[in-house]
Amino acid sequence: MSHAPGATIGIIGSGQLGRMIGMAAAQLGYRIHVYAPDTGPANDVAAAHTRGAYDDCAALAEFAAQVDLVTYEFENIAAEPIATLEEQVPVHPSSKSLRVAQDRVAEKRFVEDLGGRPARWAAVASRAELDAAIATIGCPAVLKTTRFGYDGKGQARLAGPEDADAAWAAIGDGPAILEAFVPFTHEFSIILARSPDGAVVSYPPACNVHKDGILDTSTVPAPAEVAAQWTEAAALAGRVGEALGHVGVLTLEFFCGAEGPVFNEMAPRVHNSGHWTIEGAETSQFENHVRAICGLPLGPVRMTGREAVMTNLIGEDADAWPELMAEPGAHLHLYGKREVRAGRKMGHVTRVVRD
Repeated sequence: MSHAPGATIGIIGSGQLGRMIGMAAAQLGYRIHVYAPDTGPANDVAAAHTRGAYDDCAALAEFAAQVDLVTYEFENIAAEPIATLEEQVPVHPSSKSLRVAQDRVAEKRFVEDLGGRPARWAAVASRAELDAAIATIGCPAVLKTTRFGYDGKGQARLAGPEDADAAWAAIGDGPAILEAFVPFTHEFSIILARSPDGAVVSYPPACNVHKDGILDTSTVPAPAEVAAQWTEAAALAGRVGEALGHVGVLTLEFFCGAEGPVFNEMAPRVHNSGHWTIEGAETSQFENHVRAICGLPLGPVRMTGREAVMTNLIGEDADAWPELMAEPGAHLHLYGKREVRAGRKMGHVTRVVRD
């Protein structure tokens, strides 16, 4: 079923990703209705807002009655209310994509079954199981909560077994997974958009650099080592999308390892590492997400220049907006967040080299 311009797209979540989906949707003639417990950047571009908890089925039903289709901007929401919502209105991506992506154990097993190569890992449900996992996986390693981790949160590193107590306490006493540390040269992401009929477009991989667990820069084209692993990584992303029956944008993150791409994690949504596509690609990830969920033809993903670099503005970085506005070729995006906090994404700037 396709939804022509003029329809109302419901967005669950009021953050900056919802804001940028809304801006792309408005350009194509759609109205935006945000569902969230609080106002946020997405509300600045929305025609309506239903306030409610993410697990409030009565409020979600009221929301569903006012929109033509629904999408979401983050995966840290319970899948059950979303599945209930699907009984009333089309939801893209579906609750199946949400269930897999929001649980690290389900995610790892799902990708392994499709031939993906995650780091060695073990599920950890108790402190005793952490000791057993360390004995099997070894150290250095990373302990991650199975759910609700983002931007480096919900993770703890272990240099050796002596760090087990501190790591277990740091992630809130589980449940978790223990992942072996992966030697890698680069981190990169594959972002694709998939239509209801199975049509797919995939962007060139971005090379991602993190600081303090938060994405700092995404650069396209990626180095030669990443380009050599592009085909295999993109093929896996395509299989994941097909197996999920995914509709919309899907992101898979990888480590560039000695034996090929090592799967890190997936997100069933538009992604920070794809912000460069707003100015750096013929069709942004946000517009292609809207096109996909509405059943429209997907747009071309060719780069608009020979290089694009997206830099996140974290905390007080955004105070440099006067200089960035004055910089030729710098495309500044500020999210309208009123409170500046350390570690908070306040905006980003993209520089595209066209000559």
